[in-house]
Amino acid sequence: MARMHTGRHGKSQSRKPDVEIGSTPEGFSGTRSDIDNAIAAYAKQGMHQALIGQKLKEDKGLPYIKQFYGKRLAVVLKEKGYTSAYPQDFFDLLKRATILRRHLDKNHNDVHNKVRLNRIESKIWRLSKYYKRSGALPVDWKYEPEKVALLIKS
Repeated sequence: MARMHTGRHGKSQSRKPDVEIGSTPEGFSGTRSDIDNAIAAYAKQGMHQALIGQKLKEDKGLPYIKQFYGKRLAVVLKEKGYTSAYPQDFFDLLKRATILRRHLDKNHNDVHNKVRLNRIESKIWRLSKYYKRSGALPVDWKYEPEKVALLIKS
């Protein structure tokens, strides 16, 4: 799939290895309760999904969550009640836009980053439409940079 704001294309032929879903991966000696406790501990520390998956891979030797549970990490976190108000990719874009706005307040003539901010905000608007349709965001949610800055601070 092509990238949104560049002339380059995505990662060519990058595929995960074929594994049997629900099986125990090679080199993993833990139990399901060990992984459940680790996921809960990482989520309570405030780690987001990608970081939790990375820590499980490094610390516990569990390469793929889906192979072990038969479902994605986002679904596992939702079942355990560790979901945030906003999807992680959307929240990361909001954070990037807030940081860039703060930078542009100090550096008015930074033309390149003004363009970058426009690109980030277009991604935010596009994703917000998708998440409103899918129910992950309230239907009346609007992107207002001042409110988002307050949200990011808290």
